[in-house]
Amino acid sequence: MSAPTRTERRALADLIAPMRVEPGSRVRLSRDHDPGWRPDIDRDRSAQLLCRGVEHLEHYQARLAAQDTWALLVVLQAMDAAGKDSTIRHVMSGVNPQGVTVHSFKQPSHEELDHDYLWRYARRLPARGQIGIFNRSHYEEVLVVRVHRELLEREQLPAAASRGGVWKRRYRQINDWERYLSENGVRIVKLFLNLSRDEQRQRFLKRIDQPSKNWKFSPADVAERRHWDDYQRAYSDMLSHTSTEWAPWYVLPADHKWVTRLAASAAIVQALIDLDPRYPVLEGEQLQVLEDARVKLEAEAPKPPSL
Repeated sequence: MSAPTRTERRALADLIAPMRVEPGSRVRLSRDHDPGWRPDIDRDRSAQLLCRGVEHLEHYQARLAAQDTWALLVVLQAMDAAGKDSTIRHVMSGVNPQGVTVHSFKQPSHEELDHDYLWRYARRLPARGQIGIFNRSHYEEVLVVRVHRELLEREQLPAAASRGGVWKRRYRQINDWERYLSENGVRIVKLFLNLSRDEQRQRFLKRIDQPSKNWKFSPADVAERRHWDDYQRAYSDMLSHTSTEWAPWYVLPADHKWVTRLAASAAIVQALIDLDPRYPVLEGEQLQVLEDARVKLEAEAPKPPSL
């Protein structure tokens, strides 16, 4: 385990800077972010950098757990087949699984629908010292629920809460909730994996053509492509209204999985660098307790055999 060097820190910051959505900016995905963008490095160099990223994450995770002050929440949003699962698998490959939780949010249950829309997400937040990953998240409430308006009707909301400006209200509510979390020890890293329509088509075809990937395919995914433009508008509005100073969005190019993984690693490590968690430093009576324990343990050492 090792901390990044000054050169590595600069490289991480330079890589993700263009992907950060500046708070207050107006985003149009088709204009502002290229899903096929690649950095000016080859695949071998990228693999080396990702390995270093895994090492850095392992280093900071240990310090995060020892300090027990901050939690890190990684939010992943994307269209189907953008590579969320494989990104988690590669980027988090070196961390201690005891310190990481991953939650994938599917269609809400009857119990969840009987509560406010943020309730089920709040229940899955990571504890202090841990890293939590939301594979899809509370942002589904302004994405899929917006595209499929009938889902909003299932939430049993009071009439005033489901009409006139509902999405802007939810943007405000989510921003306020994330600010509350950030002010109470939860650092939030929000990653949108930006996949092109044609690359999604090719990945779906691979799921059909390769028997080992058949299980991943769902006809519903293809049916959802009919709403592609609606989703692009919903994502653009979401990014425009919910990228904040305390929880900014990063739009990661997703047409090349190696780029996505490298960028995700860089964004997560950068957040931990900013937090800079430290191992606790013992003082006074705490040090004396250690010294007393040392004396007792050394006294239990086997005696050397007599001659």
